[in-house]
Amino acid sequence: MKREIELLAPGGDLDAIKAAIIAGANAVYCGLDKFNARNRASNISFDNLQGILVLAHENNCQVFLTLNILITDSELNLLFNLLNKLVNTGIDGIIIQDLGLFYLLNKYFPSLKIHASTQLTTHNKGQIKFLKQLKATRVNLSRELNINEIKDLNNLNHQLGLLTEVFVHGSNCISFSGQCYMSSVQSGNSGNRGRCSQPCRDKYSSTNSEIDYPLNLKDNSAFYNLDELSAAGIDSLKIEGRIKKYDYVYTVVKTWSEQLKRISKKEPLRNDISDLYKVFNRDFSNGFLIGNIGKNAFIDDPRDYSLKRLSLAKESETEFLDKKEIFAAKLKLRLDAISINKNPIDIRLTGKEGQVLTIEVQSTDQILRFQSNSKLSTNGKEALSENLIQEKFRSLNDTEHSIKSINCDALEGIVFLPFKELNLLRKQIFKLLNHGQDAINAVKLPKLNGSRESTKPGISVLISSVKEMEQCSKCDLIYYQIRNAIKANLSELVQVFSEHTNLIPWFPAVIIGEDFDAAIDFIDRVKPKILVSNNTGIGYEANHRGIQWIAGPQLNISNSYALLCLKQDFNCSGAFISNELSQMQIRGIKKPDNFDLYFSIYHPNILMTSRLCLNHQINKCPKTNMDAQCLPNCKTFSSITNVKGQTSLIQKTKGNFHEMYDEKDYLNLDIVTDLPDKFASYMMDLRRFDNFRKTDVENSELINLFQNHINGSPEAKQQLQMKLPATSCQQYKKGI
Repeated sequence: MKREIELLAPGGDLDAIKAAIIAGANAVYCGLDKFNARNRASNISFDNLQGILVLAHENNCQVFLTLNILITDSELNLLFNLLNKLVNTGIDGIIIQDLGLFYLLNKYFPSLKIHASTQLTTHNKGQIKFLKQLKATRVNLSRELNINEIKDLNNLNHQLGLLTEVFVHGSNCISFSGQCYMSSVQSGNSGNRGRCSQPCRDKYSSTNSEIDYPLNLKDNSAFYNLDELSAAGIDSLKIEGRIKKYDYVYTVVKTWSEQLKRISKKEPLRNDISDLYKVFNRDFSNGFLIGNIGKNAFIDDPRDYSLKRLSLAKESETEFLDKKEIFAAKLKLRLDAISINKNPIDIRLTGKEGQVLTIEVQSTDQILRFQSNSKLSTNGKEALSENLIQEKFRSLNDTEHSIKSINCDALEGIVFLPFKELNLLRKQIFKLLNHGQDAINAVKLPKLNGSRESTKPGISVLISSVKEMEQCSKCDLIYYQIRNAIKANLSELVQVFSEHTNLIPWFPAVIIGEDFDAAIDFIDRVKPKILVSNNTGIGYEANHRGIQWIAGPQLNISNSYALLCLKQDFNCSGAFISNELSQMQIRGIKKPDNFDLYFSIYHPNILMTSRLCLNHQINKCPKTNMDAQCLPNCKTFSSITNVKGQTSLIQKTKGNFHEMYDEKDYLNLDIVTDLPDKFASYMMDLRRFDNFRKTDVENSELINLFQNHINGSPEAKQQLQMKLPATSCQQYKKGI
């Protein structure tokens, strides 16, 4: 059987969705006005969604709904109400990020297909197994991966019965998706909530390289790599752009669709991408995909590049813009002519006392007749009427149909029918209108009481060298930072943990390819009793080996059901709560029995982790592209300040990806008194970097002050505030 590659298109509003469908998309992804990671898109209403499903399915196009943000406990009832409606639609898949939502869908809405969002930063085999256990049906891989890494993960996906989705066109993020906090820290607009303000596109004061937009990336386009993606067996090619307009979506989708048809027919591929340059772009790069990460990924201008391409065409700017406007206007007329109205139905009631009730339902293409089991009577709670039928049958409006009219003229006299009979008739009508699928009854979100266990909170620290251990003897737990490039120093790391058995390994959020294999080798050789992981792949493998593990802060745990998911599905013993949450959002979280909560109370305020070399833009790195020596050996530091006066620190340490930090550390002393019985341990990140986080205060003194503060000393809090002045915890005040 010939394999067809799916073309998955963005739909930020109704016109963009229509444009994607007529341009040849096999599937579209769109969001409602809540719970999706593109708040700046116009998005659609639930009522619109039903009409979109009608249009899409008539055109052999699937519709996937994005619910891909972190959820807080206060939103769970509203989310549950939405899921109760979605489960009775023809939606083809739900794209999600939150582990609590995985839990709820699997337990209460198993008929909904789950797609793992790019926000889950999926890049290693352990994460694939983790998502399989959560019953995901497809996985959107991290867009930072190269074709060989994609092939490797795709092979495992297919072995496990999962589909693989890869971003192939549109805007690139400079950070690993799901691991960017820049907008959250600097403006209070969390990218994990769809509110990213895109500070990476800002103008900065001139760098050493005299570049104004040092963090601005070119757009991603794998147009020239379709052969390789097809050969790799990728199932779905995803186009970014839910804040893009209909003319953009139409042009990009049509161009890619025509290229896919050539693949299907085994015809020569088109090498001309001039049409893609006619709509918004920041020029194009496929550096991640081909494993050529370097200077060519960046462009020193975040604005539309299409006008700059005019020098290659034989037309003036005025001619170009006129053609663009005329094309958009003609396309808009075409889109306006496409209806997304739901299928109207007319309902007619017939009957009299002593006879059964007959209901005739007429849609655009069929007439259906139903009869009650009981006979009509002249006694009952409420007589049959247009208003009663409208109320009892209103759930039919939550399908791809809508009630146009209700006619009771053929009812003779005032007659009654038991409500249970009306409900049975409604279910029969629903099933036949809904392609033979029974209506699924609404379920109520269960109330979680949470554990009442109370323990006195302890102190834990995170360090990155054995030298830092000397001053940490009074701590309950000592975590040791594992590098991203673990393979390069595996032997040294094994020796460190063999000699210092009290150390607890702390795994980073991103561990790719051979470094993930090395991480598993490390676990098998050291056999730690407990570990902390910011990577779900390591968590999966720890559980598989019977090793106790704690979910780290970069897993962004934000609700009670995410804790249940970790405990019940992966035998996790505890979790750090996301530092993006406010006091009230944390207060609402209820932990399971025999499960500990942790909180990072003091740490460098990370903004992002990037696979790119940021030195290319800032410090005039002599290399054009990154090579095999860059990740394990490069060690640099720089800083940049945007035109708003906000300074960011860029740190590259040996064995780690480039990381960007805010100039102020995160320090939250209030949580100790605000939520005194919430956490088993407060963590201090005491790692010292050569170029920042310098302080004259010894770590041992800081530990004593933190311990005294936890024990209720007001003087300790004052001294900490005085000795650690350059700090902030704005997220704790605002939340997500």
